[in-house]
Amino acid sequence: MANRRVGGIIFFKVNGVMFNAKGSFTYNIGSPKREAVVGADAVHGFKEMPQVAYIEGAVTDSDELDLEALLSLRDATATLELANGKAIVLREAFFAGDGNVTTEEGEIEVRFEGLAGGEV
Repeated sequence: MANRRVGGIIFFKVNGVMFNAKGSFTYNIGSPKREAVVGADAVHGFKEMPQVAYIEGAVTDSDELDLEALLSLRDATATLELANGKAIVLREAFFAGDGNVTTEEGEIEVRFEGLAGGEV
């Protein structure tokens, strides 16, 4: 369908506070990752390993943004609202990035990881 929006405008919030989302974000809802278990004779089956639920991207710095408070966030709820109408939610999330900031465009790399993630 040509009239169906699949990408574009997004909104990123942590504990209900909206940040100036910039560029492309990535996310993983934390479903188990499956890998084949291969023997010398055939594929024997598969194993499942947990994955970390995360939301990662960049936000624009501003004079209202408290960088130290952002970097120390724990037990937070992070939400990424997508252009297609979906929302990705991390619960019991914490800031897991390096805290890198670039000055040319005031860009802060953000990564939140959570104990639980999902689509709403």
